[in-house]
Amino acid sequence: MDIDQVHFSVSPGRYAFSRLMMMRSLLLAVLFLNCISGSRGQVSGKAKNQLYNIVLFIADDLGVNDIGPYGNKIVRTPNLNQFASESLLFNRAFASSPTCTPSRSTIFTGLMPMRHGAHGNHSGVAAETKSLVQYLNPLGYRVTIAGKYHVGPETVFSFERILKTNVPEPGHEKNPGLNYDLSFDPIDNWLSQQQADKPFMLVVADHSPHVVWPEKATYDPDKVDIPSKHIDTKETRISRSRYYTDITKMDSNLGKLLSSLKKNHLAENTIVIFIADQGPQWPFAKWSLYDDGVRTPLMVRWPGIVKPGKQTAAMVSLADLVPTIVEAAGGTAPENIDGESFLEVLKGNKDEHRKYVFASHTGDRLMNRSPARMLRTGQYKYILNIAPQILYTTHMDLAKVHDGGREYWDSWRKKSFADEHAASVLWRYHNRPKEELYDILNDPDEIHNLAGDMKYGKVMEDYRAEMTKWRSQQNDTITGPEVIKDEPAKKGAKPVAPYVF
Repeated sequence: MDIDQVHFSVSPGRYAFSRLMMMRSLLLAVLFLNCISGSRGQVSGKAKNQLYNIVLFIADDLGVNDIGPYGNKIVRTPNLNQFASESLLFNRAFASSPTCTPSRSTIFTGLMPMRHGAHGNHSGVAAETKSLVQYLNPLGYRVTIAGKYHVGPETVFSFERILKTNVPEPGHEKNPGLNYDLSFDPIDNWLSQQQADKPFMLVVADHSPHVVWPEKATYDPDKVDIPSKHIDTKETRISRSRYYTDITKMDSNLGKLLSSLKKNHLAENTIVIFIADQGPQWPFAKWSLYDDGVRTPLMVRWPGIVKPGKQTAAMVSLADLVPTIVEAAGGTAPENIDGESFLEVLKGNKDEHRKYVFASHTGDRLMNRSPARMLRTGQYKYILNIAPQILYTTHMDLAKVHDGGREYWDSWRKKSFADEHAASVLWRYHNRPKEELYDILNDPDEIHNLAGDMKYGKVMEDYRAEMTKWRSQQNDTITGPEVIKDEPAKKGAKPVAPYVF
């Protein structure tokens, strides 16, 4: 007996009324299920199809192992620690270059240095290049920058600018040079003026912990850690305590940003991405293709989408940020760029991304003349040194105009005459073989070069082939140091990639 028969057996009148009530109940149930389905996966209070704001915080010259979320037990990074608990943390993220302008140009264009053209520091990308500005403006986004700039030309990187965010450190007003600070009050004021119906992309580019590090350290030099690949001297410890002080300063700026988003009711509708442009100005880091130079932090907080407090081993390049951001903004990832969207990793649908990650270093004018290329997998690192006959030098051992090596290098040289470890460190620093191969899983400090070991012959053969193919795709035909094209500058002309605005 079906339900109609049950109701009819009661009475015809009550049967009709019962059918009416049942239809009404079914309609209400359908509406309720549709409501639940439509809201699934969305942030509470977020309207359907409303776009997320996007904030990209860039730390300047930060070692991935020098912050709390990546295991450092000495440096104080309370805001980063909290942010990591709310984010997806990437353990294998890599810059395209260990130098500021090439790396930042990749972050903003999705192109690797040889393709965007700014492969040497302080240089500009090709005029026809597109950046995040050109990709996001058509999607209805304001694209704004605060803090360090250091890319060019300005027609390509035509960000709206939050003025007065770059301020000289006290005592350096007449000649700030590398002594710039990020002023946060203008950023807070800008965020307070944003409208709910106008999405924005905001880049906050800090100056810390780029040298020059704060003169007064808040860390005890006797208690900081010294990496085994460095030389432990009194001067090294003083410099490292200053470096850690600058990291904590950067962490404070991130905390101000996160607090401002919350105060201005933007936190729940904003994707926040934390990265560094490359590694710190220490030997075997910046200006080199070892992991300390190109492996960077990457953490993404995306309320309602990213599961908080998780980690992933997916290998990504910072070139992948552009297509990922464009897709998160509701657009289609640009074609004919080097970046590949990792949106599915953020959503938790994948835990793998790239098989190979590449990086390059051409030069930083007269003090960095040892070009190299890198291929990285989950286990191995292959480095091709293009001009190994040239003695490797950088600002750290040659520059005498600012701290960032000057203050400890003489103590390293002095110790190398009496200490075997110190001597070997300086030898490795200045002398690079044509090829290097490291088993990162078993040799994370990249000390034991396996390139000449017959057991790794097949690995070397495969990686040489992959490197040749990649260089061909990049139209990378460079065989020696960076060619410096100095054209007479017009009086009063600005540099092509101004440091600040």
